[in-house]
Amino acid sequence: MLSRFYIEEHVREALKEDIGFGDITTENLASETDYLDGFLNTRSEGVLCGVDVFKCVYEMLSKDIKIKFYFKDGDRIKKGDKLADISGPAKELLMGERLALNYIQRMSGIATETAKYQDAIAPYCAKIVDTRKTTPNFRAFEKYSVKTGGGALHRFNLSDCAMIKDNHIRLAGSITKAVTKLRASISHAHKIEVECDTLEQVKEAIACGADIIMLDNMSTDMMKTACEMIAGRAIVEASGNVHLDTVNAIAACGVDIISSSAIVAKAPTLDIGLDI
Repeated sequence: MLSRFYIEEHVREALKEDIGFGDITTENLASETDYLDGFLNTRSEGVLCGVDVFKCVYEMLSKDIKIKFYFKDGDRIKKGDKLADISGPAKELLMGERLALNYIQRMSGIATETAKYQDAIAPYCAKIVDTRKTTPNFRAFEKYSVKTGGGALHRFNLSDCAMIKDNHIRLAGSITKAVTKLRASISHAHKIEVECDTLEQVKEAIACGADIIMLDNMSTDMMKTACEMIAGRAIVEASGNVHLDTVNAIAACGVDIISSSAIVAKAPTLDIGLDI
């Protein structure tokens, strides 16, 4: 999902942003012969994510930096674990520290938060998925992190799937008109999803052949009724008011997908440090 060229392109731009015209601190303190040894450790438990991105930061700075990881993406890690050994020229090792940590802390935080949600619905068939509420130009990394944490992925961008929301319904005049117009225009490979706030809208979405029906901000009783009405004729997605303390009850309603922006937008970074 994260191609090497994509990682390198992103890291290159991030290095340009962070280093600017040079690291005036390190470059005036370290000589070309100064070498350092260190290790990467975690100060909290979670799911590791971003190993290849962390390595890429240092590979782009110096071929002489050596990194040996003891865990891989998707592994559960606990407080105090040594994740990797690292050694190399002091200048490049210190110059890349903040950026490399930014990637792995952020990506591990999202993977960890996703795992919490997916674990909370373990007895059910539903999958936790992300949304398009992502950091601009960092979406691929965030979606990769969701997948690493055990979640599934919603549409990557606007061209992946036709999603009819309330404003689209107002534009078209009705759910039926919107679905009919889209069906006549889009590729056979694209699905059509309809956002529904009421059971009447659910009934209309079923009648016009929507592929996916999103139950938006419905009570659990309404969601149960909607799932009974749909009866397998469409994929059922629940969205809105999805939190760790509500997600299990939502999954129990019989939905197939539970989408939440919280697993990305509200995920805290995982506390990972580089000690020399």
